[in-house]
Amino acid sequence: MNQHQATENEYSKLVDIWARSVRQTHDFLKDDDFKTIKSELATYFPHLDVRVWTDDEKIIGFSGVDGTKLEMLFLDPVYIGKGYGKQVVTSLVKENNIQFIDVNEQNYSAKAFYFAMGFEEYSRSEVDDAGRVYPILHFKKSTKEK
Repeated sequence: MNQHQATENEYSKLVDIWARSVRQTHDFLKDDDFKTIKSELATYFPHLDVRVWTDDEKIIGFSGVDGTKLEMLFLDPVYIGKGYGKQVVTSLVKENNIQFIDVNEQNYSAKAFYFAMGFEEYSRSEVDDAGRVYPILHFKKSTKEK
């Protein structure tokens, strides 16, 4: 698997991946919130280290990092559950020293995934960063060996 810095020309592709991924993994998200987030998503990209992850020139997904925090990781749904997410997170932990990740409380598969990747919950917020009523779990890299 390869990665490269996202370019502005790729933003619409990344938003499309986000939309398809979220439709599969965030069944709790209200339709109006989905539309709002989708319309705003690309405005966040310039403020993050956004990487496009590929395999044989096919885009698997993308990640967005701010310092030691993974702000976003979305895979094209056809690649979810095939080990790509694990490869991305392992790479980001190694290369960017990722220590923190926020997860929607209702996203049970993401909670289980990050726990299996060696993260542990240390805090909870009642609302997301935009003040929407989607509780957020704050994870940090565990100091315990798994």
